[in-house]
Amino acid sequence: MKKLSDSIADLSKLAAGARIGSIDRLRDLESFGDDPGNLRARIHVPDSVADQPALVVVLHGCTQTAAGYNHGSGWSQLADEQGFVLLFAEQRRANNPNLCFNWFQPGDYSRDSGEALSIRQMIDTMIDQYDVDPARIFVTGLSAGGAMTSVMLATYPELFAGGAIMAGLPYGTASNVSQALERMRGHGMPAPAELGALVRQASSYRGPWPAISIWHGTADATVKPSNADAIVDQWRVLHGVDGTPGTVEIVDGYPHRIWRDAARRAVIEEYSITGMSHGTPLDTVGEHACGTAGPFMLETGISSTRRVAAFWGLSGVRQAEPARSPDAMAAAATAPASRLPVPRTAKLSRMAEPPKSAAPAQGVGKIIEDALRAAGLMR
Repeated sequence: MKKLSDSIADLSKLAAGARIGSIDRLRDLESFGDDPGNLRARIHVPDSVADQPALVVVLHGCTQTAAGYNHGSGWSQLADEQGFVLLFAEQRRANNPNLCFNWFQPGDYSRDSGEALSIRQMIDTMIDQYDVDPARIFVTGLSAGGAMTSVMLATYPELFAGGAIMAGLPYGTASNVSQALERMRGHGMPAPAELGALVRQASSYRGPWPAISIWHGTADATVKPSNADAIVDQWRVLHGVDGTPGTVEIVDGYPHRIWRDAARRAVIEEYSITGMSHGTPLDTVGEHACGTAGPFMLETGISSTRRVAAFWGLSGVRQAEPARSPDAMAAAATAPASRLPVPRTAKLSRMAEPPKSAAPAQGVGKIIEDALRAAGLMR
């Protein structure tokens, strides 16, 4: 028999999913080339747009829509604040019944073909129609969208100033469904030199390479955290930086590592979201709230949307907390992401506390009501 807690979780997911899906701030980009990947293009252009605005390309995860991911992540909220424009590529069920981008299909992860080329055509159209600054184009995505972000960065590196990969996978490590599942489990990953070579072989481009922001939960059972380590390895090879990060700190309670190139430019950053499962980390409470929690859009007390935008130079953000101790940070500097320590913020601890009630719980109905209230699904 299914546990009561599982049923409550299912109810919460369904209600949250309906809430997210009901809010659509995006509109269609009607024409963007011959679209060989058969994708839908959706955009958000703020009422007040900067001169030669930056463009952020956003790629949703499996089972998600562009509108749902936008509402959850808060990208359009930040675009309104900062004056940049947004492009969301959206998968169609005709291509993948679970709405996953086909990051593991050679016809879709190769330059100038399939889904990768469709997204390239969308970008070209946005540059033409909205006078986008070609030096400030960025791409981000979650899960399969994160893996497709790796595809875009590898196949069209000359297009992007930076990328951000949420719970994704490195480029070129799978060419069919079976291999994709193995890599998601963290099995059979190539060595760092081979990972770098896979990107170099994807195009004739030889740098400078885009700056990369990598985010992964240590409790992710869908895409194992070792994939974050592999993405770091892949881009370390390309940027020519060694295995020891130049900066190790605690940001909003989580380990943050930065690798810098010979010119001291931050070229790779990595956030290890301790205790988080599969999804995009959000901070939806307080003055700097951004986005809405829901399935795979996870309240953690840190806004990946705001932090990534700051890494790309699109917005300001609060300063990092000082490291807790030199010894702890020295250990974190050389540890793989999947084995970093588990700090907790006071903010996150408060959010994890059970709701206070004036009277003790009375029966199963009261338990369910309290759970739904705690999830924000009932008043």
